[in-house]
Amino acid sequence: MTLSISLTVNGQPRAIALDDPRVTLLDLLRERLHLPGTKKGCDRGQCGACTVLVDGRRINACLSLAATLDGASVTTIEGLAEGEALHPVQAAFIACDGFQCGYCTTGQIMSAVGLISEGHAGDDAERVRELMSGNLCRCGAYKGITEAVLQAQREMTAETGRDAA
Repeated sequence: MTLSISLTVNGQPRAIALDDPRVTLLDLLRERLHLPGTKKGCDRGQCGACTVLVDGRRINACLSLAATLDGASVTTIEGLAEGEALHPVQAAFIACDGFQCGYCTTGQIMSAVGLISEGHAGDDAERVRELMSGNLCRCGAYKGITEAVLQAQREMTAETGRDAA
């Protein structure tokens, strides 16, 4: 039995036939849509490496069945930059050394984008650390990650003249 769903992935409408209704969004993105930026870490929703935005909200793609997302808009790390221009969060991660090995970086960046767009980042490092706690970094780059989120929040607020939400 084949199940058909429609998704908008990184701004592009996609019609997808699922042979198995148990396919996760993570596996769909990586294996079928060839978007390898979303990482498979623990495959249990505990590490955050697979964080993507669905309808603007951050989720663990490994815990979401693709079949339940019919009509949704999905943003992955591949959909953040505009051509050669990095998203402010991507640029801040580079400027603040918010990564070491890089494996968790895409999930960290997607979570940070979601956190900022939700209007929760503010200017409190402790708050950022708490709200990013679902994203683990085995290298311990948390100081740079927190600084990157705060820098991106400031820059995005300055650009718009209001909160980055």
